[in-house]
Amino acid sequence: MTTNLFTTFNAHANAAQAVQMSAYMRNQFAYLGIPTPLRRTLAKEFLASEKKKADIDWDFIDVCWGKEEREFQYLALDYLILKKPLLTPGDVPHLKKLALDKSWWDTIDGLDRMVGGIALEYPEVNEMLLQWSVDHNFWLRRIAIDHQLDRKDKTDTVLLEQIIKNNFGQTEFFINKAIGWSLREYSKVNPDWVRNFVSRYKNELASLSIREASKYI
Repeated sequence: MTTNLFTTFNAHANAAQAVQMSAYMRNQFAYLGIPTPLRRTLAKEFLASEKKKADIDWDFIDVCWGKEEREFQYLALDYLILKKPLLTPGDVPHLKKLALDKSWWDTIDGLDRMVGGIALEYPEVNEMLLQWSVDHNFWLRRIAIDHQLDRKDKTDTVLLEQIIKNNFGQTEFFINKAIGWSLREYSKVNPDWVRNFVSRYKNELASLSIREASKYI
């Protein structure tokens, strides 16, 4: 079925759409030209079948990640979303490998939820996230900063504060945007905490981070 799915994807390539999609991503990657709704329709039967299986097929994920066109990486992320309840700390090295290969915000902002879900279930992963928050690779730092985005009232504010502080003084857009994003999302649950955080660290936070964090407060 996997081979058939890849063949189906290739059969639905749209050259004109591919050019537009690649341009939107600053021509970082090649595309088949399959928009998200169509991609999900094409993969629906395959993913429904895979959802019933009680394991994670990392070989399938690696094959998808190794393909040139970006839609295959999106397919791997769609697959991982289905398998999220099965992810354990033992899968973190696999996720890290994906994060470091063909890195851009579109895949990173899917992988951060995967890592975050593992860390919520297995708090021992928090120590690794602290290490990622000071890694030389800024995509790993972005995952560390944003891994709690969906936590709401389960957010570990001590961890969030330390990870953000570890990234003060950064000039990288994707880091400062991530800091603002994490604070903005948590402000929907605890605006006072975010307001106080921004006030305390206004001299260390980038203006972009402050602007994003203050959107709802």
